[in-house]
Amino acid sequence: MTAPRLFCFGLGYSALALAERVLARGWRVAGTCRGADKRAELARRGIEAFLFDRDRPLDRPAERLAGATHLLASVPPDAAGDPVIDHHATDLRQLSGIRWAGYLSTTGVYGDRAGQWVDETSALAPSGSRGERRVAAEQAWLGLGLPVHVFRLAGIYGPGRSAIDTVREGRARRIDKPGQVFSRIHVDDIAAVLMASIARPDPGAVYNVCDDDPAPPHEVIDEACRLLGVAPPPLERFADAQASMSDMARSFYADSKRVRNDRIKNELGVRLTYPSYREGLRALLAFSPRPSTGSG
Repeated sequence: MTAPRLFCFGLGYSALALAERVLARGWRVAGTCRGADKRAELARRGIEAFLFDRDRPLDRPAERLAGATHLLASVPPDAAGDPVIDHHATDLRQLSGIRWAGYLSTTGVYGDRAGQWVDETSALAPSGSRGERRVAAEQAWLGLGLPVHVFRLAGIYGPGRSAIDTVREGRARRIDKPGQVFSRIHVDDIAAVLMASIARPDPGAVYNVCDDDPAPPHEVIDEACRLLGVAPPPLERFADAQASMSDMARSFYADSKRVRNDRIKNELGVRLTYPSYREGLRALLAFSPRPSTGSG
């Protein structure tokens, strides 16, 4: 019997966490990346990768996608729309062997709720163009005619991408915006949710993927500093700090909401390994107790 084949449009941080899990089960994995160096790295990990971006459609798509049983899309939409849909919607509609498909979206589709709770039934009211593009992309993927599931991810963190790293690198800032709160999710828990959905497919379903403990961002920096035994950076008022922040950083502070995750627990049976940033940061510190100073 032929092993299942996962094809990922966008072999980035979250998609690779899923890819590693299914590779360990004997699956075949293929997908796309944007550069030759990344393609070579993926090949060393046993992943067949092809080049793709907005200006470079997938070469010979029918051949590349042939045999795919599972499909994951993590390429974000741009100002022109969803690049995968724009270039390959027809190719995707012609796939007959897809048992499960997932689209990685964002909780940004809910917009600003002034710290109130949202769930998957809440109205979509994005507060900016990035969120509006995500809403349109979700609708496009759900309209393909494939067994698509939408996963609205909260702020992603994990190895090499956490408050532990920003504190160690001297980039951490504690910015206080009264009432600001948002949700997070460890990349390993994202992979666990996707695996649970693959085991219990429900085409058309939408899932919030977040932990149990929405919190102000400066509290996460506080905890990382406590774990590392260093003094936290000074607390800055958002009004004073925003001029020196990137557009991406400012966008995180545009919305304040608490996101419910009951559906992944009740419908998929997921038990989060990291129900809050506290468990997540402790595990990351144990995983990498000190910065590497060598090449090994």
